[in-house]
Amino acid sequence: MTRSCNLTSKGIPLAANTTSSDLTQSWKSREMLIAVFTVVMITVHLVMRFWIITDETAWNVPLWCVLLFGGVPLVWDLLRKLFRREFGSDLLAGISIVVSAMLDEYLAGALVVLMLSGGEALEAYAVSNASSVLRALSKRMPSVAHRKSGATVDDVALADIVVGDLVAVFPHETCPIDGIVTEGHGVMDESYLTGEPYMMSKAPGAAVLSGAINGDSALVVRADKLAIDSRYAKIMEVMRSSEQQKPQMRRMADQLGAWYTPLAVAIGAAAWIASGDPVRFLAVMVVATPCPLLIAIPVTIIGSISLAARRAIIVRDPASLENADTCRTLIFDKTGTLTYGEPKLVKQSVIDESQRQTILSLASSLERYSKHPLASAMRLAGKEAGAEQHDVTEVSEPPGHGMTGRVAGHQIEITSRKKLLARDPAVSDRLPPQSGGLECVILIDDEYAATYQFRDTPRSDGASFIKHLEPRHQVSRTLLVSGDRESEVTYLAEQVGILEVYASQSPEQKLDIVNEETAKANTIFVGDGINDAPALMAATVGVAFGQNSDVTTEAADVVVLDSSLQKIDEFLHISRRMRRIALQSAIGGMALSLVGMGFASAGYLPPVAGAICQEVIDVVAVLNALRVAIEPKTLIDFERA
Repeated sequence: MTRSCNLTSKGIPLAANTTSSDLTQSWKSREMLIAVFTVVMITVHLVMRFWIITDETAWNVPLWCVLLFGGVPLVWDLLRKLFRREFGSDLLAGISIVVSAMLDEYLAGALVVLMLSGGEALEAYAVSNASSVLRALSKRMPSVAHRKSGATVDDVALADIVVGDLVAVFPHETCPIDGIVTEGHGVMDESYLTGEPYMMSKAPGAAVLSGAINGDSALVVRADKLAIDSRYAKIMEVMRSSEQQKPQMRRMADQLGAWYTPLAVAIGAAAWIASGDPVRFLAVMVVATPCPLLIAIPVTIIGSISLAARRAIIVRDPASLENADTCRTLIFDKTGTLTYGEPKLVKQSVIDESQRQTILSLASSLERYSKHPLASAMRLAGKEAGAEQHDVTEVSEPPGHGMTGRVAGHQIEITSRKKLLARDPAVSDRLPPQSGGLECVILIDDEYAATYQFRDTPRSDGASFIKHLEPRHQVSRTLLVSGDRESEVTYLAEQVGILEVYASQSPEQKLDIVNEETAKANTIFVGDGINDAPALMAATVGVAFGQNSDVTTEAADVVVLDSSLQKIDEFLHISRRMRRIALQSAIGGMALSLVGMGFASAGYLPPVAGAICQEVIDVVAVLNALRVAIEPKTLIDFERA
């Protein structure tokens, strides 16, 4: 075949509406700029104050710049929140900035500006991953397709492919369209799209999905859908929908500030009205500065993120740490989460029980020369059983027709039940009942000898992990939702002890289930395939196993680099510990502040003394928050295999 190139950069387009992402990025940049500017100005102030200049007016100039260029925009935004009746901890911080300026406490005001802008920048960064998910999806798909016409293959824009076109898919390429194989034999990795854990054999007549990764052989595929109607494009469409519908979560500091802020203002106003002295209102506001919320909680979150990273758990969205311990429903995908994603020989049905070891020895010897998805499982079974390995000659493995070879003087054939019955229907009486999973049949010297059955291997600690979720983590419901076949999903559920099972689920159906469950209670979804991405984004907390797909890790709130259930347990414990220490710091600090506000409202704590008192409270709260970075002796409380 000859190839001529006509490259056009057209693929599945990104979402047309990127306004919200652009605004989020702009907001993040502004907050980060204010934070950096504030750090520089505070540093200049300290240098001038203690080493260079003795004039108080001069050394306060950098702090005035912070209040003018950083504080004013932040206070303006907080005033807009006030008009919308949004009473959060940051609103009280805005009041504190104004109060500090009125009291000539410029350094304190600058520090509040730094805390507020830094926290907002962190929040903006955590929620700005929607566009990167779509970019990752778009990059995965080829921008061109190899359209075949006679003996010529031309590279054309993917959007130019129409139903009925023949498309060549070269080795190790991503299939650009949904269609039917017309030429070639090979295998494709569809696990990211379907949930099936194995490389799937492809021959003329076999269906292929866009997004599947081709194996070592070139295939020719007839398009039966337009690119915009393909399975991959549909997943992108579902993801856009899910990211638009995912609600903004209220952060822990906002939840506490929702009652603390109006209470502090009310105490200050009451003190002013009762005494007729506005200085008492100012004193209360200074004491009420919510540094336990603005500092202690971020310190706790950052420390927990660091602890998780040391445990090979990457927290992409800090809100997931705040919410994981509140989740009462845990939803699993099947492949690669509760299983290892590798087939394993689980049953050998032999005609002559005395020949069990001999049959395995002959079959595993022959499979050394095969690239079939089940060959490695059979070789491993032979090795574990100590089966003798023989020399093999006359090996033949025509694609789609099984494998034959001469082993230890015997003619060995490994084929499928379907092909065996087509040749010899009478053998059906000797075959075992067909069950879930994959299987092959073994013939020795043209006589049926055995049937081998394979299944994806459940994780050895799966049952103990599932069993401990309710008593240890108050997870009241556990669901298994998979794109795999019902027999496979049910088998796994029985092995690990999950009662609620949903099999053969498309990405759209997975998303519907997650949305329905999240409406009832906070959810954690654990998955590892591209087909899991919409569900990962829709769940309260989305956890991706491994880094098999850029799309999955971009969509997830948490990425577990070491794919083990132990890491899920560690993450749950880190979340619980973070919440406990954060609440201790925040509520303890606010309680002390309330005591101080009482003294200030009674006139026993003037503004300057109140500022010093608040600094002491801040130090205590932050020191307690720093405990979170100290790694405990263990973060596991279930029996590991």
